[in-house]
Amino acid sequence: MNLYKNLKFDDKGLIPTVVQDHKDNTVLMVAYMNKESLRRTLKLNKCVFWSRSRQEFWLKGESSGNVQKVKEIRIDCDGDCLVVKVEQIGGSACHTGHRSCFYRKVEKGGTLKVTGKPLFDPKKVYGKK
Repeated sequence: MNLYKNLKFDDKGLIPTVVQDHKDNTVLMVAYMNKESLRRTLKLNKCVFWSRSRQEFWLKGESSGNVQKVKEIRIDCDGDCLVVKVEQIGGSACHTGHRSCFYRKVEKGGTLKVTGKPLFDPKKVYGKK
């Protein structure tokens, strides 16, 4: 079965990609891949995404050291979304320093609660933005 023939990329050539910890299934982040970033991911066995804001390939962890080693890739029933299960090296997937990009919980009434503390200071890793 040809992988790429089973995938439905959007009109920009992208497919949403949910990244999960392979041990405890925590959703770490959501990013986008195109055919070339998926090809690079398969070749390197590390997550490579397409940055929509920068319009360039992005090897996860290249700046921070928080690399994602691929353990498994799954395709949903419609072929329009991927789940990549990873070993998260460095402990943090989020550029804010949190383990997961989903560190804010919506409470009753719509207030937000931050869960967990950052594992690193983003200003020290990425510089001031």
